Amino acid sequence: QVRLVESGGGMVQAGGSLRLSCAASGFIFSRYKMGWFRQPPGKEREFVAAIRQNFGPTYAADSVQGRFTIFRDNDKNTMYLQMNNLKPEDTAIYYCVADESLDISLTQAGWDYWGQGIQVTVSS
Repeated sequence: QVRLVESGGGMVQAGGSLRLSCAASGFIFSRYKMGWFRQPPGKEREFVAAIRQNFGPTYAADSVQGRFTIFRDNDKNTMYLQMNNLKPEDTAIYYCVADESLDISLTQAGWDYWGQGIQVTVSS
């Protein structure tokens, strides 16, 4: 049974940092690309970042480029999202996602497995 469990969310002031973690189980972690989506209050869910199976190029939305870094530890079956210089507009529920295909999809339909989500709130 595939499980993705997010942790590390919370409340932070603008300009601060948080690191989200996603602990994965129930599948061969190294064979799956991993990513993050988020859903701001009252808005659609949107792509944040992704990392390939083989530690190749990473991908990030324009809105988080230069502030957020995605990385993974295949020995620990865990993926991370380091978020720096947080802004109030980063406030959202953040979802860990996983998929076995090779293509990096910016849409929800391109990801098979989803975590429950974790709240990140950035105050001004």
